[in-house]
Amino acid sequence: MTIAVTGATGQLGQRVIEHLKARAGDEEIIALARTPEKAEGLGVTARAFDYDQADALADALEGVDTLLLISGSEVGKRAPQHRNVIVAAKAAGVGRIVYTSLLRADTSPLSLAPEHLETEAMIRESGIPFTLLRNGWYAENHAASIPTAVQLGALYGAAGEGRISWATRDDFAEAAAVVLTAEGQEGKVYELAGDNGHTLTELAGDISGQTGKAIPYTDLPEADYAAALSQAGLPEPWPQALASFDAKAADGALYNDGNDLSKLIGRPTTPLSEIVAAGLRG
Repeated sequence: MTIAVTGATGQLGQRVIEHLKARAGDEEIIALARTPEKAEGLGVTARAFDYDQADALADALEGVDTLLLISGSEVGKRAPQHRNVIVAAKAAGVGRIVYTSLLRADTSPLSLAPEHLETEAMIRESGIPFTLLRNGWYAENHAASIPTAVQLGALYGAAGEGRISWATRDDFAEAAAVVLTAEGQEGKVYELAGDNGHTLTELAGDISGQTGKAIPYTDLPEADYAAALSQAGLPEPWPQALASFDAKAADGALYNDGNDLSKLIGRPTTPLSEIVAAGLRG
């Protein structure tokens, strides 16, 4: 079997490749990347693959049995880009698509959800067998703010006491590798999230415990948090987007009490203490 991974040089894609190399027996692994030269260090076959270059995608997918379609990073352009990949996969005779969607994409209030839901619909309509990995919130999304919190002496956000089911990219990558190499995965939809939900207050408490400094959590109104992110130099449209994600987390949008992820990877998801330790290392 030949397994191909799009976005292979990205933060998630690289980890998927590493887990596949550890799990895949005789399967060939292909790294699909906009700049294949950047994938040379992954130790697998690399092919050029640009979501926007629709006419070249089918050739790049020649001989691929299972395709991991990692959702594009350009919010607002994902649906047409993903359509290009799905059409090419159909033309190339790809046997199965595994897609990294969003936790509870069909009911999520996040602004990210519509593009994921549209992609899911396109995959279903293509007739290609599929597996949907509805990934929850990457721990790194909040862990990236840990050094700044230590510097400022406080962790800022707009999530109130909403619980967030963090899991690391490596947790999600390992789950993808399991699904890509396992049989009987056609038609399955996994809601993937960390085993335990934590609040930003708990995150701040763990930062305090590991640094020996008092780092309280300061909750801000959504608009104020967006303004603070903008003043800190975060480019548009991310200040308002990240503030809105936090605000939706306050209402439970980033929490999930299932354990699909830990069941797939056969171990507990990464605990909060390790997430914080990694964030402190930078």
